[in-house]
Amino acid sequence: MTDRYGVLGHPIAHSKSPLIHSLFAAQTGQNITYGQLQLPINGFVSGLKQLIAEGWQGANVSLPFKTEAFGVANVLTARAQAAQAVNTLTFMNGLIYGDNTDGAGLIADLTGSLLYPLQKKRVLIIGAGGAARGVIQPLIDAGVAQLIITNRTYEKSAALAKFFQVDALALHECVNSFDLVINATSASVSGLLPDIPVSVFGPYTLAYDMFYAKEPTAFMRLAAANGARTADGLGMLVAQAAEAFFIWRGIYPATAPVLSVLRQKL
Repeated sequence: MTDRYGVLGHPIAHSKSPLIHSLFAAQTGQNITYGQLQLPINGFVSGLKQLIAEGWQGANVSLPFKTEAFGVANVLTARAQAAQAVNTLTFMNGLIYGDNTDGAGLIADLTGSLLYPLQKKRVLIIGAGGAARGVIQPLIDAGVAQLIITNRTYEKSAALAKFFQVDALALHECVNSFDLVINATSASVSGLLPDIPVSVFGPYTLAYDMFYAKEPTAFMRLAAANGARTADGLGMLVAQAAEAFFIWRGIYPATAPVLSVLRQKL
């Protein structure tokens, strides 16, 4: 019997998830199909009920439905509760199980693919939306020495910092260099830059953009021009997908060969 999975979003045609999971399945010998389904903006719940009725075993959730997925899940993991968002659903025994693998994907990419130890590092996260929220607790758990959140709207970063009991700064107050600077804003999608002082970058800084594209993003170019090492979020995408695959199938696929295929296609 072939088990059915897929990714839900709006829009969804750009998603790399079907390719990633098909490569995982071939690598591990798992008998699954993985598709993509674009749901209407106001049609997430009805669409979810339909695919459950059709016998799907699980689904990944992309923008803009991660918060709605959090709301419909009957059982939530601790990391989903911390993120207040769900990107991985499992349908079992009449229940909807919700998890969030974004943070695990970031940690796996940083420490595994990039060989970047996180213990005792000073970390700056730019952005206070869902992308930031999903990775804060995993970074704390990984042993960073300090985590600071900054955002265009200081009130949002302060509220998020209070929730996780970390620090917040206004953008213009970020004057010292950090070990790790993570761009969790959507600025790179439009080719824009977060309004961050270049002093946050130094010769020992890793500047990580959670967005990925064929060419280095504007954030990555700015960081590199100021002496920092840079990385994009493609490795995080593959690693968070591997975590979801493990949740569903009980086996971790190797991410390096899949990441290599995606780099070639970019």
